[in-house]
Amino acid sequence: MSCKLRISRHEGSLAVLAGIMVLVLSGADWPEFRGPTAQGRYHGKPLPTTWSPEQNLLWKATIPGLGWSSPALVDGRVYLTTAVPRGGDHSLRALCLDAATGQIVWDVEVFHQDGRTAPPIHSKNSHASPSPIVAGERIYVHFGHQGTACLDRTGHIIWTNRDIRYAPVHGNGGSPVLVDDMLIFSCDGATNPFVVGLDASSGRERWRTPRSWEATKRFAFCTPLVIEVDGDKQVFLPGAGGAASYRPRDGREIWRVRYDGYSVVPRPVFGHGLVFFSTGYDLPSLLAVRVDGRGDVTESHVVWQLRRGAPLNPSPLLVGDELYLVSDQGLASCVDARTGKLHWQERVPGAYTSSPMEAGGLIYLLNETGQATILRARPTFEIVARSKVPERTLASFAAAEGLLLLRSQSSLYAFRER
Repeated sequence: MSCKLRISRHEGSLAVLAGIMVLVLSGADWPEFRGPTAQGRYHGKPLPTTWSPEQNLLWKATIPGLGWSSPALVDGRVYLTTAVPRGGDHSLRALCLDAATGQIVWDVEVFHQDGRTAPPIHSKNSHASPSPIVAGERIYVHFGHQGTACLDRTGHIIWTNRDIRYAPVHGNGGSPVLVDDMLIFSCDGATNPFVVGLDASSGRERWRTPRSWEATKRFAFCTPLVIEVDGDKQVFLPGAGGAASYRPRDGREIWRVRYDGYSVVPRPVFGHGLVFFSTGYDLPSLLAVRVDGRGDVTESHVVWQLRRGAPLNPSPLLVGDELYLVSDQGLASCVDARTGKLHWQERVPGAYTSSPMEAGGLIYLLNETGQATILRARPTFEIVARSKVPERTLASFAAAEGLLLLRSQSSLYAFRER
């Protein structure tokens, strides 16, 4: 294995701007996909509930290329990835924007993707779908089978790793998770799926664990979740045909649960001693599984399951004792997290890929045409507001210090209550 260490130089004024680290949003913190807890919950100054290109808009920035990664927002800077066409190739890039103005501070090519050898992607996917992670002075970006990299806050590349080989189906998807000194992600491709742990400081592979069960279709795109069980950290990661929890330092499988399903996308959530996750295509279920098991817990630790309204793409959202869901077809649900008792199921407009977010006791849902529906987080159904941007939207919200970020097909919007 060769893990390349390289440093890049930025052009002219971009390099100067990159050095101006003015922290305009004190305490801003949305460091990864689904926020500081990785479960889609925001705590901070109130967010707007109504917005448009004319209302509560702080700025709108045009983002080059296409990427469905969700933004990270830390210390007054927004980080995201994109893929810019270069003839038949793609430039896989990391960007940093000023959170106060939307100005691009730096824009760096991380990898060049050769169009002659790149596998095709799904029409709803992009070549830059995994979301970045910001931790301290480092930014981790991941492009699935195309490679993983670490940059510093000024955009200099610290390390890259393009040695993790597998056969993707429909392109890249799931984001990594950072736990202690390990960067962990799934490589659930067409054959021989596995989970890998990289040394976060160097990018070198520390361990690789094959999925321990068979599945007819083996591919999936899930983002791991760090959970704590009896004082020890585990990394829980659904895949095709089953899900497993791993010991982060060496990748040892601790327990697993089997099911029918593949192309699993939603990130799990955790609470009340249970993990909640979807089982994927073609007929999804939402499972609630106890995390205190060892080995195969399929027959012993599944507490409840929900079939009608289980999402294929949006992640679940746990707020207190209630679990909130929105299916791809727009069926929203509120379920008692401990028992699976259904409180309500109601239609909301449109089709959904973006994951829901909770802020200030409200549930923010965003459909694929840019329309948001805001619900009250409680066991009775109540719509509080609706808002819209006039573009396609598959990425999930990010928020910090009263700033709401919404990524569309060509732009990044920043909204703030005025």
